Amino acid sequence: MKLWVGLGNPEPGMARQRHNIGFMTLDTIAIRHGFSPWRQRFKGLVAEGVVGGEKVLGLKPMTYMNASGESVQQAAAFFKLAPEAITAFHDELDLVPGKVRVKRGGGAAGHNGLRSMDRQLGSPDYWRVRLGIGHPGHKDRVTGHVLGDFAKVDRDWLIATLDAVADAAPLLAAGKPEDFMTRVALQTQDVN
Repeated sequence: MKLWVGLGNPEPGMARQRHNIGFMTLDTIAIRHGFSPWRQRFKGLVAEGVVGGEKVLGLKPMTYMNASGESVQQAAAFFKLAPEAITAFHDELDLVPGKVRVKRGGGAAGHNGLRSMDRQLGSPDYWRVRLGIGHPGHKDRVTGHVLGDFAKVDRDWLIATLDAVADAAPLLAAGKPEDFMTRVALQTQDVN
């Protein structure tokens, strides 16, 4: 089993914020691959499905971003999952909007959701799907940027990226991150 975690914040008024692109991605994957309905468990919402022949538990922590690791740790402990069976989908300031990169391990780069996961799991050695939201240009504007809603001009690239990630998800589930990134890039090249 794989644990795919979408990072975001639970308030309905935050649903369209850039910081919630992880939730948006997981929702799109769950719809595309026919996951079970979302239900409460592990301080979050969970849905189960099969992606590319692999059983996947989708998890959206309802703990707020800064405590996401509490939810992830509970699910990982319950299913006895090693960090490498976990993938976090999260917003990434250091990538242009719509760019998607996958890596295993690494630092939190100031992302409080990743920082919480590192602390709770005791290891940064899980997979990350970094979803580019762009940088506002100056560090003083970062908080307002990530907590701001996507603008209308973002709609085309955002929908294309969410669809591409959901379409390519079987490659990710099969442990082929390079092929996954290539497929997403090809599918979004006209809008990015």
